[in-house]
Parts: sequence; C-alpha cells; structure tokens
Amino acid sequence: MTAQNTPAASQDAALESLRARLLAEPGGVLEAVAAETGVSLCAVVDCLPAAMRSFVPGSAAEAAMTDIAGWGPITFLVHSADLVLECKGPLPRGQFGRGFYNLAGGSPIGGHIRLDRCADLAFVRRPFMGSGDSCAVIFFNGDGEAMFKIFVGRDEKRQLLADQVDRFLALRDRLCSPFEG
Repeated sequence: MTAQNTPAASQDAALESLRARLLAEPGGVLEAVAAETGVSLCAVVDCLPAAMRSFVPGSAAEAAMTDIAGWGPITFLVHSADLVLECKGPLPRGQFGRGFYNLAGGSPIGGHIRLDRCADLAFVRRPFMGSGDSCAVIFFNGDGEAMFKIFVGRDEKRQLLADQVDRFLALRDRLCSPFEG
C-alpha cells in the first residue's frame, strides 16, 4: 500500500477538497455540507477559510453565554437532521444547577443546557445564501456536532445589528487571544 492510498491520506485529500469547495463557496448550509461529505460539522467549520472562523475551547462557553446575554435580541438556533428551530429574543442570563446551565426569565429563549459537554466554540463570520454576512457562535459537543448556535440579530431590513457585530468581534478577540500563538 502506498502512502497516497492510506486511509489518513484519503481523509487528508477529502478535507483539502472540502477546503477548496468552501473557499469557492462558503455561503451554504454547513450541516448539509457535513452530511454530504460524512464529516462532523466542526470539521466543516474548520475547513472554512481561516479569516471566517476562530475556535476556542469549551471552557469559554459560560463566559460567552454571559457576554451574549447582554447583547439584546439574538437568534438561538438548534439544527438537527429533522428540525431547524429558531427562537428570537434576548438570551437570558444563565446559572448552573442540577448539572445544567439553566436559562429562564422574561425571554422566549429558555431551557436547560448541558454546557459542561461543550468541547469547543467557533466564532463564524461568513456570507450566507446570498443574504450578506452572518455572524454566529457555534457551541460544539465532543462529537463535533452543534449543540446550538447563537446568531447576531438583524434589523427590519435584514441587516446585521452593527452594535452586536461589534460585540461579537470583541468577544471573539477577547476569548481567542489567550489561545493564539
């Protein structure tokens, strides 16, 4: 067996092909790309051009949630093979109890998250399906699948809220800086 035909070489070639695909067209539904290529969503995000994504360890999840709770109305999204559920409103401040990060109080967004299962976060800013930029914080579990995503809000003209974009970038830079270099 030559080195070119090993499973690792084959996987490397597939990821390189995916990188080229996402460089040419980064604006599709990433979950669909993951399903088509047979890799995790986290692997797909990692194949986006470097300028479009930044990763931090899951240990930053609570800090991210706390910061985002001050942004105002966001879109909270859960995407599975059977459902894309979007909920818009302010993210409530959470607190840990009984093994969950609990969201409650005054928002359509509420529930109980196993935030301790968050392995990585990705800050993703990319074009999306011809509607301009999107900005999302993706919370990944240990399998490389999205637990949920939090998107910067949009105004009535479907434009990103400029103050939230600034807060997204500031949070990304603050959380990523200890892990760079």
